[in-house]
Amino acid sequence: MSSPTPDALLGPADVRELAAALGVRPTKQRGQNFVIDANTVRRIVRTAEVRPDDVVVEVGPGLGSLTLALLEVADRVTAVEIDDVLAGALPATVAARMPGRADRFALVHSDAMHVTELPGPAPTALVANLPYNVAVPVLLHMLDTFPSIERTLVMVQAEVADRLAAGPGSKVYGVPSVKANWYAEVRRAGAIGRNVFWPAPNVDSGLVSLVRRTEPLRTTASKREVFAVVDAAFAQRRKTLRAALAGWAGSAAAAEAALVAAGVSPQARGEALTVEEFARIAEHKE
Repeated sequence: MSSPTPDALLGPADVRELAAALGVRPTKQRGQNFVIDANTVRRIVRTAEVRPDDVVVEVGPGLGSLTLALLEVADRVTAVEIDDVLAGALPATVAARMPGRADRFALVHSDAMHVTELPGPAPTALVANLPYNVAVPVLLHMLDTFPSIERTLVMVQAEVADRLAAGPGSKVYGVPSVKANWYAEVRRAGAIGRNVFWPAPNVDSGLVSLVRRTEPLRTTASKREVFAVVDAAFAQRRKTLRAALAGWAGSAAAAEAALVAAGVSPQARGEALTVEEFARIAEHKE
């Protein structure tokens, strides 16, 4: 495998030049903010603990800043890009800047929410700068669809990063926190400043690490059943679980019976429960 050239990664001038050549203007609609700092993308790859034998899937590669940094280290990289122009240009960028690795790169031109299979070997890692507006659904879809993904590192809006990594009892603990925890051990893995993006967003970004559970959560309830309890509990998060789960259970009395059977106080609120407790409630629905 040939080594990449020292200047293979994209700097600020490269990003603007590429964008201008393609007639690309980052759009708010797709939450596009391109990373223009080579040190930042290398830091992301290091934090993600990408290994030489990893098959990495990247969602929303944009102009290729992170893609190139991943290709420096990983065995293979598959990028999923929805934008027609960006998807059309990325293979050429990879070929021009890392010709020795171009055969280790694949592009899937699709909406990540609709991707159900990827070319080549099964992915072992997911590393992505996720568009702010779809970060959580895309993350959960990828973890659900590709159980071979062992390690994930995503860059998201700082507020979303806090929500994903929050534990029970936290003010920002909610549906994303519980659902991410169904699949993985989740933690905050760093902060990213605004000045490494073009255009600079008006929010800070954060890194979130997700390491897949070595064994799935032990429960007789299905994921769909557990997630239904989670959604119901947080739809009215100020209410006690007895009240919040009344619709889910069929009545407040039925909700109370399921809660008591699961060993959870009917007066508790969703923000106090672990994913394991939500699973126990799901198991006791009559």
